Amino acid sequence: MATSLLLSSPSYTCYSHCICKRPSITCSSVCLQKPLCNIKLYAGPFGAFSCLSASTPSASSRAAFGAQRKHVFSAFTAPIGYQRSDHMHYRTDSDTVAELEVQLEELLNEVRMMTMSGRKNDAVELLQANYEVVKEQMESGAVGIEQAALLDIVALGYLTVGDLKFVASVLDILNKVVDSLTDGEPFLDSVLLHMGSMYSTLKKFEKSVSAYKRAIDIMEKKFGEDSSFLITPILGMAKVLGTIGRAGKAVECYNRAISLLESRRGFENEDLVIPLFSLGNLMLKEGKGKDAETCFARIVNIYKKLYGEKNGKVGMAMYSLANAKYARGEADEAVTLYRRALEIIKDSNDMAVDDSTTEKMRIDLAELLHVLGRGNEGRELLEECLLINERLKGKEHPSSVKHLVNLAASYSRSKNYVEAERLLRIGLDIMIKAVGSDDQSITVPMLDLAVTLYNLKQDDEAEQLALEVLRIRENAFGKDSLPVGEALDCLVSIQSRLGKDESELLKLLKRILRIQEREFGDDGEEVIDTLKKIAFCMEKLGMKDEKFLLQKRLSMLRMKFKNQMQY
Repeated sequence: MATSLLLSSPSYTCYSHCICKRPSITCSSVCLQKPLCNIKLYAGPFGAFSCLSASTPSASSRAAFGAQRKHVFSAFTAPIGYQRSDHMHYRTDSDTVAELEVQLEELLNEVRMMTMSGRKNDAVELLQANYEVVKEQMESGAVGIEQAALLDIVALGYLTVGDLKFVASVLDILNKVVDSLTDGEPFLDSVLLHMGSMYSTLKKFEKSVSAYKRAIDIMEKKFGEDSSFLITPILGMAKVLGTIGRAGKAVECYNRAISLLESRRGFENEDLVIPLFSLGNLMLKEGKGKDAETCFARIVNIYKKLYGEKNGKVGMAMYSLANAKYARGEADEAVTLYRRALEIIKDSNDMAVDDSTTEKMRIDLAELLHVLGRGNEGRELLEECLLINERLKGKEHPSSVKHLVNLAASYSRSKNYVEAERLLRIGLDIMIKAVGSDDQSITVPMLDLAVTLYNLKQDDEAEQLALEVLRIRENAFGKDSLPVGEALDCLVSIQSRLGKDESELLKLLKRILRIQEREFGDDGEEVIDTLKKIAFCMEKLGMKDEKFLLQKRLSMLRMKFKNQMQY
């Protein structure tokens, strides 16, 4: 199911009106001389299963789970076994390694405890002190596993406090140290595992893959190619490979992790859920609905076997299976699964009635029902979401706005623009009271209201609202951002019907095109509609030569995407 934009709380941040990814959903982009229709449903971010964190320290560095300490501990105030020399690689005995591991665990524990208790400044001070120690050691010529290990913990600590910029600078130093070490160094595999995770967080994906690969190579030599220790780095690398579009390699990694788990823990172990879920989502992303269905169906069966058919986990897995069914075009079966999943979760009492996960399930099901032409059924679910939210948080709470916007979208699809207008005005008033009249989050209901007023032929007010949205979004996101492009698109349609100067409309359309080209590329499918509108304007302005060149480009793009669909 496509995940649409969330009016998030408490910051109420909205980045744009995202176009729904369902091929049959009517999007809210405005076409010249055509009625505006808006059917986008807004929901919160969702993950059906908690994914294994690749940053979880491995067996040799489980610093997050040690015993709590009541005082601040500063590791490495003097280097363990350190002797001055111009340049030295350490060799440590087993006792020194064990002592070092304890110190590292205590240091990271202390940082996390400080951060969780609101003492972020103390945590940063402790990290900085240890960072200065290791820098002094390296300046004195010590470059070994002790320095790599402490840099690793310092980087993880700064990741904990949220200073990603400093994490990147520490990783730059750590990477040079690690490159100088041989694979036989103690717990180097753990350091590399953490590096892979941190590089992924920083979106430095090639470096992440490189770190994971070396960690896997070391573990294979140390523990064997069938060791369960390999599962965490393999899953970490699979996730990164999937992110950067190397789906084939990612699938190989997921399948290897699944095989390792099956051989060690059996075919019905709950640990299989994480890789199966990740693999299923990747298959959905790649358009392989059948393979995704196989993964999710297996998760359903695992949970049924372990917890019984009425457990909430079964409902969550069934929801993912419904997504796969829809991806395969089996819409009616998907609806049945969605309803069954919601029923199981409700009866199990595993989640609160206003849980964001179940809320998103209702919204996804409502969206699908609208696609199937069953708008009344879909609207009932949207009204249920609104009523639950109002009952628990009050009618004036900003979190109700996304539900009002969704209901308005439903009524707009049914051509009931009067009711849509009423709901959007209520939502807009709530947002203005909550965040003020200049906050970018008010532009979501405001732009939808402009679209609705356009459909009601109230063009003057619609234009003023669209201009206000444009002003706020330019200030919030910049003049060349996608949210601004959407506001411009709406404004062009309104001003076109108001009879505004075609040459000025053409300038606005060219501005929209530049934004889309920058975001999606010159040959992106998103630019086709804008090119059509530009050609329409050029025709009215008598710009035959320019229109001819534009139509050639448009024809090539149409052919490209037609061939892709046939393929």
